[in-house]
Amino acid sequence: MLCIHNTSMDPIFNVAAEEYLLKDRGEDFFVLWCSRPSIIIGKHQNAYAEINFEFVRENDIEVVRRLSGGGAVFHDPGNINYTFIRSVPPGTGIDFVRYTTPILEVLQDLGVDAQLTGRSDLTIAGWKFSGNAQYIYRNRVLHHGTMLFSSEIKNLSAALQVNPDSYQDRAIQSNRSTVTNIQQHLSRQMGILEFIDLVMEYVVSCNPDTALYRLTAQDKQNIQRYSREKYATWEWNFGFSPPYSFARSSRFMNTPVEIHLKVRQGIIQTVRISGDFADHQTISDLEERLTGVSHRHDTILETMHKVPFFARLEADSLEGFIQLMF
Repeated sequence: MLCIHNTSMDPIFNVAAEEYLLKDRGEDFFVLWCSRPSIIIGKHQNAYAEINFEFVRENDIEVVRRLSGGGAVFHDPGNINYTFIRSVPPGTGIDFVRYTTPILEVLQDLGVDAQLTGRSDLTIAGWKFSGNAQYIYRNRVLHHGTMLFSSEIKNLSAALQVNPDSYQDRAIQSNRSTVTNIQQHLSRQMGILEFIDLVMEYVVSCNPDTALYRLTAQDKQNIQRYSREKYATWEWNFGFSPPYSFARSSRFMNTPVEIHLKVRQGIIQTVRISGDFADHQTISDLEERLTGVSHRHDTILETMHKVPFFARLEADSLEGFIQLMF
């Protein structure tokens, strides 16, 4: 097994690296990595239904869809991600115990009573610090999980704070849990890099025929191809969401307004807007122009500039109306 400490902080590159190592390489891998603030959503989730859209935009938090299913997780430099990629016998099913055990044993050696709770969560005293997911590709299994070590919990909560009543779909929804950082349960002070080293050393010691490995220039070039063609695209991260309906009632220009959208493959199929903030013709014009465009902030902004009423609005007012559609 090849063991990698991937020092990239780019969530797009890091998620793309997993697919590259899974599909383009034949070796077994163990990878530790961190990312800058980002939300990583499950393959079958509705991206907008999982995030606080305004907070994510204002704080430049990237949203990246991963290969595996499961719920949305928040990454930042205080969260450690671990990935096992192994070739397995045909017919091998999902096995969370095998891949979470090394993490639990490291913590137990440090005096932390960490447990596997339910199917895929790791907890300390009932508080979640790790979510896990798996993906099977041919005879290869990808297992990955988070480890909240010294994460900014307030940002995690804010980024994933959504109004689920606005979205109606059949997408997989995340289960929100009370979370904790590993660091606060340790009996001695320890930085994140020391903890990463401990985990890496333990996995190496428990697995025969392991070797430390650094991504080569060719590896990075191939990962960038996955990034460019898939993980950096709006079509994958947002457009891949299952079909959904969106509805919101709020106020705009001191009058009640209701917005209803139906979206498929990221494209708005139908639009219904009601309110007395503009005349009927203006609203009808906007509904017609929004039909068939991407449910995407930049695209909607560009479309609204084509309607004279909205083109004359101040930027803050225009942005306020767009926020009603997410």
